[in-house]
Amino acid sequence: MSSDFFRAFFMIYIHIPFCKQKCSYCNFHFSTSLNFKDEMLAAMKKEIFLRKDELQNKNLQSLYFGGGTPSILSVDEINSLIDETLKHFSFDKDIEITLEANPDDLDKSFLKGLSSSYINRLSIGTQSFFEEDLKLMNRAHNASEAEGSIKRAQDFGFENLSIDLIYGSPTSNLEIWKQNLKKTIALEVPHISSYALTVEPKTALENWISKGKVANPKEEEQNEEFYYLSDFLKDHGFDHYEVSNFAKPGFYSRHNSSYWKYKEYLGIGPSAHSYNGHDTRSWNVANNQQYIKKLNSNIVAKETEILSLEDQFNEMIMIGLRTIWGVDLESLNHKFSDKILDTFQNDIKSKVSNDILVVENNHLKIPEKHWFMADGIASDLFIV
Repeated sequence: MSSDFFRAFFMIYIHIPFCKQKCSYCNFHFSTSLNFKDEMLAAMKKEIFLRKDELQNKNLQSLYFGGGTPSILSVDEINSLIDETLKHFSFDKDIEITLEANPDDLDKSFLKGLSSSYINRLSIGTQSFFEEDLKLMNRAHNASEAEGSIKRAQDFGFENLSIDLIYGSPTSNLEIWKQNLKKTIALEVPHISSYALTVEPKTALENWISKGKVANPKEEEQNEEFYYLSDFLKDHGFDHYEVSNFAKPGFYSRHNSSYWKYKEYLGIGPSAHSYNGHDTRSWNVANNQQYIKKLNSNIVAKETEILSLEDQFNEMIMIGLRTIWGVDLESLNHKFSDKILDTFQNDIKSKVSNDILVVENNHLKIPEKHWFMADGIASDLFIV
C-alpha cells in the first residue's frame, strides 16, 4: 500500500475547455473553437486570484491540468497558468504536476518545452493501440502516434506516465484487448486508468447506436475484459488500487487520491468543481462565454451546494467502496447519527453474509471479484 494515500493533499485542478475535435463517447464540457482562448486564459488567471483564499493550506501537493485537452495549449501558455498559481500558492518540494495530453500533441518540440517546465507527470489519452477502436472513438491520433508519443515522452525524461485505455468497444474483443495490455506492459507505463466504453446521453456514439450504425457494447464482454485487465496487470506488478486505476508502487495518482480521501480541492475553469473537505461543493458555469464575461467583472460564475449528512454519507460510501482501502467504519461512527448508522448496518447484513461486502480491520470493502459492479453495490447502501 502506498504511503501517499495517507498524506494530507491540497490540490488545484485547472480545466482547459478546448479540444481539436469531439470524441464520439465524450460528454465533458469543451469547445472545438479556439477563438476566445486568450480571453479564457486571462479569465482563469483572474479566477485563481479571486479564489486564492479558499484553500486552507497554501502549500500544494498536486496541480492537475485536465479537460478538454490541456496539451492543445502551448508550453508558454501552460507555464503562464503555473506562474499565476505560484503567485498565490507554494509548491511542495515533491509536488505532482500533471498535464493531460493527447498523443498527437506530444511531438518533440512540445515535449522538449515541457521537459523544462514544472510539468512532471503526463496523463496520455491513448485509449487504444488499434486503428479501428480509435476511428470509432473519433480520436485525433492514430495507432502509430499512440505508441510513439509514449516513447517520445520517456525519451524526454518523463518517467511518471499514466495512460487511459478503454475496453468493451464494439470494434474490439478479448484478443485485441490482450494485445493492448501486452503493448502497455512492453512500453513500461507505471500507471493505467482503464474504463469500459460507456454510452453517454447526447453523444455521437449514442446516436450511432440508436440508428443501428454501431453495435451496443456488451456488458458480459466488458465484465470479462475488466477481470482480465485486473489479473494481467497484477501479474505484472501493478496494484489495483481503485476500480479503474492501476499503478506500480510509488506511482499512485495524487490527484485522484485527494478525491478518494475527501480532501479539499479548488477547481479552476468552466465546469470545474471544488470541495471544502467538509460539507460544501461548488461548480463553475459550464459555458465559456458566461465564464469569461463574469470574470471580466471580477465575479466567479459558480453555484454552491451545502451537502446534507445523507449526501456526505452517500459520497463516503460510493468513493470508499471503489478503492482497496474501503470505507473507514470508525469515521462513519464518529460523523453520522445513530439513525443513519442503524439503517446502514441493516443494509449491509445480507451483503456481508453473501460475501458481496467484507469487513477487514474495521474497513468495509467490496471483494475484488465484485468490483465490476461496485457502483451498483454502493448505491444499494445510499440513504435516500
